Amino acid sequence: MSPDNLIGKVSASERYPTTVDEFNFWIQDETIVQPFDIVKVDHYNDSVTYAVIEEISHITDSPGHIGSYVSSDFGDVASKPETIRLGLSFAKCKVLSNHPQELTSEQIYMPVRDGSLVYFANEEEIIDALGLKSIANPIPAGFIETSRASVPINYNRDFLIGPEGAHVNISGISGLATKTSYAMFLLQALQQKQDDLAIIILNVKGPDLLRLDEKNPNKKEMDKSKEDFQKSGMKWKPFENVTYFYPYQKDDSQLYSNTYLSKNVLQEQQNANRAFNYIYTYEEDKDNLDLLFSNIEDPNQTIESILSEIAEKEEFSGLTWESFLDTVSSYTQSGTKGNKEIPVVSWRKFARLIRKSIKNDIFQQNKSGTVKRQKRLAEAIYSINRGEVFVIDIAKLNEQLQYFVFGDIAKAVYDLKLGETDREEDEIPQRIVIFVDELNKYAGSSSPKNSPILNTILEISERGRSMGIVLFAAEQFKSDVHDRAKGNCSTHVYGRTNAIEISKPDYRFIPKVFSGMMTRLTKGELIVEHPIFRTLLKIKFPFPAYHQNQEED
Repeated sequence: MSPDNLIGKVSASERYPTTVDEFNFWIQDETIVQPFDIVKVDHYNDSVTYAVIEEISHITDSPGHIGSYVSSDFGDVASKPETIRLGLSFAKCKVLSNHPQELTSEQIYMPVRDGSLVYFANEEEIIDALGLKSIANPIPAGFIETSRASVPINYNRDFLIGPEGAHVNISGISGLATKTSYAMFLLQALQQKQDDLAIIILNVKGPDLLRLDEKNPNKKEMDKSKEDFQKSGMKWKPFENVTYFYPYQKDDSQLYSNTYLSKNVLQEQQNANRAFNYIYTYEEDKDNLDLLFSNIEDPNQTIESILSEIAEKEEFSGLTWESFLDTVSSYTQSGTKGNKEIPVVSWRKFARLIRKSIKNDIFQQNKSGTVKRQKRLAEAIYSINRGEVFVIDIAKLNEQLQYFVFGDIAKAVYDLKLGETDREEDEIPQRIVIFVDELNKYAGSSSPKNSPILNTILEISERGRSMGIVLFAAEQFKSDVHDRAKGNCSTHVYGRTNAIEISKPDYRFIPKVFSGMMTRLTKGELIVEHPIFRTLLKIKFPFPAYHQNQEED
């Protein structure tokens, strides 16, 4: 090991002994180290032990702060201290692994000895220390930057999208956390490295995810981004095989799309046959009406009873959305027909809640010709192929309709993977990854227990791995998400958050220094947890290769 990488010596004291799990070392003067740095220590039988720095402290021989005050001429900050204190900086480290000199030997689980030399690990040794040397089916995760090295790292595909583990949860405050950009980086890595999956992305705000197939035009970011993509083992290019779906809207522009995307870009997408407008018809979608009530408390299950009544009664068959509303209205009059167990006031509440949603233009009587480019989302998803990316825009829909569309997407994917369509199993993508932002809205810790969307998400999180349905989700505060939804994620990504959030139980088992650093992460920095990593890692990732804004339009 080069003397340039020598940074200190292990220190074992009566109060702070070394153990098989951790040790302290004093740091050589003028040497700068950081939390998350990987270090190497000489050990028994010419083996080496790798560890990650968790905490850094500085100590002097003064028994208290008053000694420093007195030695500075009783509080004169400009004076030169009369007594020079003995002081040192030291680091607390968590042991990652031990590597014997002979590959056939077993790891030595003994505490490192006092006085053992401590070095910075180089790039190859960092990969070795983290157990990343022989990853099967690697998927780029970004790169870690220590005090002396910049090292690309990979996830294990089998723990990212199955079958060993699945689902990714990304949390962090809006803006600085870069949650969506990192999710897109992972999805792009999957598209480039895997040929047996399809991707469905929900765009919930603005136009940022509506130009994924266009190159990033920002020349300032481009050169650095290309270098970082190459370092990560990827090609610098936007997404391929992308199709966009927008909410249908009657308008005079002949684009018929309710979206934040500019009209000229939307026109280009339509001309290239990459953009369509989704609708819902009564004949084919009335059975999904329960999705409109996913966030409505129904303690007495009256709404559920009404939906059952609608499903069973003949008079609710063969209608249009307009005649359906008329039929519902007939039940809101006092003394009218109907199930006596469902009071008129409940029908009135149901009618009031559903009328506003069904008046939206996405609810149509039937599909029109090719001019309006109308499609049903479920039918489109039933025909999704390997390598395809569907972007479904729900940004301009109200909250109830966002629930409805997301629930419809999840249900369609579920039906497809359960074999409820006419497609042969070998034609269906082996894995379908769904990305949704604001997961706490659909699977929040306070969501109604009978919410159909919550139940679908929990089913995906618990059974999706074996079925080939994978959820990539993001939210501002992880503590707001249902325990079962986040608990079944094998990979957790943390962006910048606040002190209140890290005080929640979700962060209880994260070392205090690491959770404290989550409040100071800068844009583009994340902390990741993955089953094959032997510790939490602080990573960076490339600027997106796709078009993120409309500044040039």
